[in-house]
Amino acid sequence: MKSTTESSSLYDNLDQMDIATLLENINKEDKKVAYAVEQQLPEIAALVEQIVPRMQNGGRLFYIGAGTSGRLGILDASECPPTYGVPFDWVVGIIAGGDQAIRKAVENAEDDPNQAWIDIQQFGFNENDTVIGIAASGTTPYVIGGVKEAREKGLLTACITCNLNSPLAGAVEYPIQVVVGPEFVTGSTRMKAGTAQKLVLNMISTTTMIKLGRIKGNKMVDMQLSNKKLVNRGTRMIMESTGLDDNEAQNMLLQYGSVRAAVEAFYQNQSKG
Repeated sequence: MKSTTESSSLYDNLDQMDIATLLENINKEDKKVAYAVEQQLPEIAALVEQIVPRMQNGGRLFYIGAGTSGRLGILDASECPPTYGVPFDWVVGIIAGGDQAIRKAVENAEDDPNQAWIDIQQFGFNENDTVIGIAASGTTPYVIGGVKEAREKGLLTACITCNLNSPLAGAVEYPIQVVVGPEFVTGSTRMKAGTAQKLVLNMISTTTMIKLGRIKGNKMVDMQLSNKKLVNRGTRMIMESTGLDDNEAQNMLLQYGSVRAAVEAFYQNQSKG
């Protein structure tokens, strides 16, 4: 039976549609994605409930994938350190074919079921680590082999896929199966499936980081001050929290290196005074 991700588009004669109609129909399909993700909220919650205590005990979060799925994992992982001020190896994205595959497809890289575990071992592993396999089809050998080996070694395993009852879903403890229906362009899983995977990754990493204490209120108090925009944002946060003026707040931010540290120092000084 043909998988959902490979099913024919609900639209035909795309090459004969005008631009406005193409955009309207793509948008119509995109609207379905959030509702499909909503159906999986209990499964996502159950997974995060397992990830948080493991990371509190020194575990890390690995994403493994090929092609678009691998790139999405790398994107989510790479944004955690600047956003939350966490070490670069807390969340690790691994793509079939290595870093060169981020920009250019590597032939047959996704077909090796043994390579993902080899790639994970470059970072070392411990029993508190979590491995999430990302594959729209749920059939990618690289990903399936990686989660199987991880599970055998006692790591927590999960997946994000867009087909029901796939081999990948059957190989993990926590399958997240977001069925978004046929793609606008038949089989182009960089579209709705990719969007669904990105939404789920956002949920997993953001909720995990909040529960690990990396957000205060609704603010990124541990963000890296890597450009002027972020320095200005951090300055405003400190002004709101302390009542300091712009110059005083920015000086404290630059002195202490983060919003959290600056605000804590301010109130410590206040209590001493």
